[in-house]
Amino acid sequence: MPEIRKIIVTRETVFSELHTAAPRPVARAAAIAVITNPFAGRRAEDLAELFRAGGELGERLMAELAQALGAPAVSYGKGAIVGVNGEMEHGGACIHPMLGKPMRAAIGGGKAVIPSNVKVGAAGTQLDIPLGHKDDVWSFDHFDTMTVFVPDAPRPDEIVVAMAIADGGRISPRCGQGPVR
Repeated sequence: MPEIRKIIVTRETVFSELHTAAPRPVARAAAIAVITNPFAGRRAEDLAELFRAGGELGERLMAELAQALGAPAVSYGKGAIVGVNGEMEHGGACIHPMLGKPMRAAIGGGKAVIPSNVKVGAAGTQLDIPLGHKDDVWSFDHFDTMTVFVPDAPRPDEIVVAMAIADGGRISPRCGQGPVR
C-alpha cells in the first residue's frame, strides 16, 4: 500500500435550493485519501499495486464514511485526482478494479455501476464526484455531484482518492425518467 499522507472525511447537508426548502434535507458525505503515487514520473504496465491500494482504501474508509452520512446511503460515486507527475490511468487503477466491492459492502449492496471521474491536476484541483442511485442506474432524480478538493493535494507525486455517498438525490428533481436514448 502506498503511503497515506492524510485522510479527510466530510459531510454536507442541503436544506434548500433557490430559496425553496427541500421536502427533506439531503446529506452527502465524502472520504478522501491522499496517497503517494509509486508510479509518478514513469510508465508502468502492471498497476496491480494501485488496484490493491483502492481496495484497501475502501476497506479502511467506507465504514467511517457510512457512519458519517448518518442515514442509509442510496447514491454513490468515486473519483481520483492524479498529481502532474502521474497519468490518468494511475487514478483509474485506484478506483476501478477493487474499490467497488468494499463500497458496496459498507452500504449494504449496490446493483448499479458506481459513477466515477478521474483527472490529472495540481494541488487544490476540484473533483466533481458524480453520484448515481446504487441500485437503479436510470434513476435520473439521483444523478448528482459532490465537489471536493484538498488545498495541498495532490502534490506532483500523489493521488487523491475519493469516495462519496448520499442519502437522497437532488432536492428538487423535475427531469423525471425522460426518454431513454
